[in-house]
Amino acid sequence: MAKPKTKFFCTECGYESPKWFGKCPGCQAWNSMVEETEIVVKTQGMNAPIFQSKEKAQSIINIESDKEPRILTGIGELNRVLGGGIVPGSLVLVGGDPGIGKSTLLLQTSHALTTQGLRVLYISGEESVRQTKLRADRLGALSAELYVLCETNMESIEEAIEQIQPQFLVIDSIQTVFMPEVTSAPGSVTQVRECTTRFMRIAKIRGIATVLVGHVTKEGAIAGPRMLEHMVDCVLYFEGERHHTYRLLRAVKNRFGSTNEIGIFEMGEIGLTEVENPSELFLSERPLGVAGSAVVASMEGTRPVLVELQALVAATHFPSPRRMCTGMDHQRMALIIAVLEKRMGMFLQNQDAYLNVAGGVKLDEPAIDLAVAISIASSFRDISTKPYDVFFGEVGLTGEVRGVSRAETRVKEAAKLGFRRVIMPEKSMKGWKHPQDIQIIGVSTVADALAVALD
Repeated sequence: MAKPKTKFFCTECGYESPKWFGKCPGCQAWNSMVEETEIVVKTQGMNAPIFQSKEKAQSIINIESDKEPRILTGIGELNRVLGGGIVPGSLVLVGGDPGIGKSTLLLQTSHALTTQGLRVLYISGEESVRQTKLRADRLGALSAELYVLCETNMESIEEAIEQIQPQFLVIDSIQTVFMPEVTSAPGSVTQVRECTTRFMRIAKIRGIATVLVGHVTKEGAIAGPRMLEHMVDCVLYFEGERHHTYRLLRAVKNRFGSTNEIGIFEMGEIGLTEVENPSELFLSERPLGVAGSAVVASMEGTRPVLVELQALVAATHFPSPRRMCTGMDHQRMALIIAVLEKRMGMFLQNQDAYLNVAGGVKLDEPAIDLAVAISIASSFRDISTKPYDVFFGEVGLTGEVRGVSRAETRVKEAAKLGFRRVIMPEKSMKGWKHPQDIQIIGVSTVADALAVALD
């Protein structure tokens, strides 16, 4: 009988060690080492037929550079995030909070692919076949080419793949799949790593587009070793607030497209529906004529999104004022407050400052700086901005407003939604044709912007 061994694995990077460390030597993460007992079983290892390859090295000049064929999913927002569709033979990892809608999205995607004549195999390790059928009935995702299997054994899954020969494969979820020859529990670092490696080889050799669903930790990262994200071709995060009906699909890694795109969905009784104009959704409940409110024209990849920023500045009786923000970087907010104090003479040292990106959206580009500064100044002076003004621009430490990219796209989106005036960096006004139905005001400093916005 094989002798059991005890090893310690880092849940962040997969580092292995025979003893425990408080701090991982590989990635320097604290308290990330977990203990696993495994029995070493002699197997074929890399000599297994699935790992055999007869390909030889080629000169890069002789390799044909044909464009990768893509399969359109039938869901425009998902195609946008993936870079134009699913690439055959790719391995995609989808993560998200429990109940956010990962299984719903993939079941709708599976049904849309079957309408194009593709064969889909949906393997669920968490729900029975009857439960999956109930969801399919509710979503209207019934098709003769959609095969459903409730299985967690890797060997049985391989047999099903060999029998059905699908073009699209869904594993829900990777943490429930196990290999019998590995004695660790399902969901452990070893099991997740070995099963993902096996699915990767199946996807590449057979040309099956494969999607793995991954659980997330309480910090929001995908559970399992960090190397799991390095092994796959694309990593998608499905985000959203439980108190809102919309969901955001983001790509944090994509070997076949951009990682700046987002897909926006709205959850309803019949599943997820695409939101073609997210700006109208985020501005639908915006109050007019209220101090501290400002609309910013932000870019999410190639898509312009208009979002409302809300600021509240109130006097405090404590020696250290509070600085809280939701939806943007806290350090960026502190920097803009310091610029307002130093360059604009606003005494904010005895004021609490709260900033919220309405709708629960997360903005991380520098172009939102000017709108943040105007919303904070508006609340501090108790003067409201004009209801039909839009702002964007980067703020420097000396109080200047720097130019940003895609100014024309931002202005056209504002004009399409009925806004009448755009306050933007003066340096971004050159090189493109200005629309006639919207007034464009260029500013070079924060003082100029405040003089126009709060006149």
